[in-house]
Amino acid sequence: MIVWRWKCINNIDLEDCPIAIAQKIIGGKWVLRLLYHLSTGILRFGELNRKMPEVTQATLTKELRRLEGFQLIKRKVYPEVPPRVEYSLTEIGMKLLPVLKELEIWGDEYKKYIKQ
Repeated sequence: MIVWRWKCINNIDLEDCPIAIAQKIIGGKWVLRLLYHLSTGILRFGELNRKMPEVTQATLTKELRRLEGFQLIKRKVYPEVPPRVEYSLTEIGMKLLPVLKELEIWGDEYKKYIKQ
């Protein structure tokens, strides 16, 4: 059994709590899927939009800007007509990939557990 203690369990100021910070960043509905798709490499807006057809363009733009604000992804705009924009993970964004892999493993285990 893993014994784990939150660094901020008794801390009322959640801005210093690592769990609260992570939840604030990755708690969005589409964040994990966006990070997953960007883990495969550089993608343009249209490619992300096609990979996630159930997300409106406005929502996708909002989520990408949010992740850019948290510095998990970088946005590169090429001075072309029409403009070309590419998205990729930053160094700190790439550090989330092992966490995504563990969530995938847990999700598989959970599916098996529920079926029992």
